[in-house]
Amino acid sequence: MCFDSLYRSRGGGGITPPVVIVGGGIAGLMTALYLAPLPCVLLTRAALGEGSATGWAQGGLAAAVGPDDDPALHAADTLGAADGLADPAVAARVAAAAPQAVADLERFGVVFDRDEAGAGGGYRLSLEAAHGRRRVVHATGDGTGRAVSEALVAAVRRTPSIAVVEGAVATSLLVEDGRVVGVALEDADGRAGVLAAPAVVLATGGVGGLYAATTNPLGARGDGLLLAARAGAVLRDLEFVQFHPTAADIGGDPMPLASEALRGEGAILIDDRGERFMAGLPGQELSPRDVVARAVFARRAAGRTVFLDGQAAIGDDFERRFPKIYRVCRTAGLDPAREPIPVRPAAHYHMGGVAVDGRGRSSVEGLWACGEVASTGLHGANRLASNSLIEGAVFARFVAEDLRGQTFQEVASSHRPQLPGRAGPALRPPHAVRRILDGRVGVVRDEDGLRRAIADLLRLSAGPQAEAGALAALMIAVAALERRESRGGHFRSDFPARAGRQGETAKSSLVTLDRALATAREILPTIAQTMEVLS
Repeated sequence: MCFDSLYRSRGGGGITPPVVIVGGGIAGLMTALYLAPLPCVLLTRAALGEGSATGWAQGGLAAAVGPDDDPALHAADTLGAADGLADPAVAARVAAAAPQAVADLERFGVVFDRDEAGAGGGYRLSLEAAHGRRRVVHATGDGTGRAVSEALVAAVRRTPSIAVVEGAVATSLLVEDGRVVGVALEDADGRAGVLAAPAVVLATGGVGGLYAATTNPLGARGDGLLLAARAGAVLRDLEFVQFHPTAADIGGDPMPLASEALRGEGAILIDDRGERFMAGLPGQELSPRDVVARAVFARRAAGRTVFLDGQAAIGDDFERRFPKIYRVCRTAGLDPAREPIPVRPAAHYHMGGVAVDGRGRSSVEGLWACGEVASTGLHGANRLASNSLIEGAVFARFVAEDLRGQTFQEVASSHRPQLPGRAGPALRPPHAVRRILDGRVGVVRDEDGLRRAIADLLRLSAGPQAEAGALAALMIAVAALERRESRGGHFRSDFPARAGRQGETAKSSLVTLDRALATAREILPTIAQTMEVLS
C-alpha cells in the first residue's frame, strides 16, 4: 500500500492511525500483531519480511522450556554474560516471559523443531555460548530467522487492523510541544510525505551495516537511533557493540554467519598451524562472545588465519543439521564436512540503543522502541547468545500492552497526512563510515583511534558530501571514548581493566545527540565551524 492512499483506504482521509510502527523485523511484526484489533500502520524500508536482521538469524530463541531448566537459570546466565551492566529485574522479567513468547510465535504460525522422539511435544534444544542449559529453540535448523519472519509476515498480511506501507523510509519524527506526533517519510519514488499519529514505535534494528565487516543487512545503519536522537530522546550504552567471532570469511558483504550453534555442537577454533587456541580457557569455544571475538582478533593480528573446524564433531551431518551455512560454504567452493571454515569477527549486534523503560517508552512522550534499536537493560555490556529474537518478541508484547492502555487523541491539524513534494537529495552510501568504524571503533579500541574516528565522522556528517549513518557512528565513537574501561563488547587497549570492584554493578552511559555534538566540539575545537551546520 502506498502511503498517499493509506488514509483514503481508511475512509476519506479523516482518520489518524493510533500507532505507526517503523520496522519489519520480529519486534515490529509482533508489536503489530499484539496490538490487533487496534489499528496501526507498519512502515518498512523494503518489501515486508526482507531487509531485516530477523530473516537472517541462524541462532534461535532462548527460553527456559526444557524439563531441566527454569527462567531463573536463564536470567542468571543473561546477567553473567552482561558483565555487570544488565538490569536484574529486566533479565528476570524477560526470562519469565520467554516461554509464553515461544508459544505465541507458534500461535502466529512458526513451526519449531521438535526432538526426534517427540515425547511430550518437546522442543529440540541447542546449547550456545555462556548458557548453562540447552535452551535455544530453532526452526528448520539454522534457518530460524527466515522461518519466524515468513510466519509473522503471513500473520500480519491476514490481520485487517494492520496497514502495511512497503518501500518507504522514515526520515524524521514529527515533534510538537515535546511529544512525537507522527513520522516524515520518503517513498520508493522519492516523494516526501508525513503520517500523523499520536504514537510511534521504533523497531528499526541495529548498526552492523556501519561496519565494513558485518553479518547484518547493509541497511542496518543506525537510522532508528538517529530518528530518536534528533527528536531529543536519550540513548544508552552506545559503545557496546557485539562482534560475532565466527563470521565466515569466504567472501560476501555482508559476511555469512557460522552460527554459534556449530560450536555448541562441538566445532572448534584452530589457526593455520592447527592449534586449538581456545582450549586453555574455562569455557573454551563456548566462552562469552566478547572473549572469543578478542581471541580470534588477536590471532589474526598476529598474522595467523583462523578456522572453525566441524569435521570431527559434525562431519557428514553438516548438510542436514546446518543447511544454511552448508549451502553458503558449498557455493563458495568449500565443503565444511571435509574442511574447516575460515572465520573472523564481524559486527553482529548492538547492545546499546534508545533508552526505554519496562513498557518500551523512551524519554520522549509518544515514542516507544523495541528490538535491537532499544536499550531495555537486558543485554548489558554483552548479549547472551539467542537473547535477541526473544527480547524482540517479549518487548513487543510489553509495548503493545502499554499502547492498548492509552487513550489516543487526534494529533495537531498541522500534521494531517499530506504529500508536500519530492524529498531532498539522498545521503551518500556510508563507505568511509564503514572503514572508520571497523578500523577504529571495532573489537579493540584506544583513545587515539577514537579521536581520529570522531574527527573523520564529523567531516562526513556535514555538507554535500555527507554520508548516511555518520552521525549515528559519531555517537557510538563518542560513547566509546568516554568509557575509560574495558567491559563486555567494549575493549580499550589503553584501559584494559574493568572499572570498579569485581561483581560491582556498572554504570550505564547516557547520551543525547546535542551532548554528543558538544563533546565532539570540546574534543576537536578546530572543526567547530563544521559542526554549526548540524546544530
